[in-house]
Amino acid sequence: GGEEDAAQAPPWKGLDVGSPFDYRKQGILYVAKHLSPPGRDSSRSDMLDELSELVEAAGGRTLGLFSSMRGAQTAAEELRGRLGLPILLQGEETLGELIRRFAEDPATCLFGTLSLWQGVDVPGPNCQLVVMDRVPFPRPDDPLMSARQKAVEEAGGNGFMAVAASHAALLMAQGAGRLVRATGDRGVVAVLDPRLERARYGGFLRASMPDFWYTTDRNQVRRSLAAIDAAAQPD
Repeated sequence: GGEEDAAQAPPWKGLDVGSPFDYRKQGILYVAKHLSPPGRDSSRSDMLDELSELVEAAGGRTLGLFSSMRGAQTAAEELRGRLGLPILLQGEETLGELIRRFAEDPATCLFGTLSLWQGVDVPGPNCQLVVMDRVPFPRPDDPLMSARQKAVEEAGGNGFMAVAASHAALLMAQGAGRLVRATGDRGVVAVLDPRLERARYGGFLRASMPDFWYTTDRNQVRRSLAAIDAAAQPD
């Protein structure tokens, strides 16, 4: 049964084939630890302010990865009203067309949800900021995840870490991987969820991501984004 399988599952063995990328020189992982943590009913106006400042510093060039379509829509509407930059939103056109437009115009931002975490490959200066609005834990009412978590707990394990945190870690690794798609790429992965720094599981989640230079200094990140944007401008 599920309990037995969970208890007896062999340890996973992976093969580290290395990477052609020098992540610590190519990317920065920024966690906005000063923000309010996400809540079910919170509008997170401070998160939208932070997002707006980061996108502005980057001169566009932003892939926004949101844990819900509602979050992506809210952010797109808000930033369209604040910034003079084109904001593309998943669902308004086909994904292929959105990615094509995003890749063609450096000032463009593309906001969306889960399929973008895995399916966007835009090397070069047009994607220099990848933003995640929150740690992408599975929904509490997801029956499959809940059943898996319960099975692990009944077998004596930590269901949250084995299922929910591992699920989030995989998605965050995939999302962060959107930033560095070629050896010359430079940029920032910004996570607008303070739990990545403050919660006890934060280190576990960060360890799943590429080994970018890590900071919680918002001013440093804005300066870095502005410098990356300036370097990418045509002469």
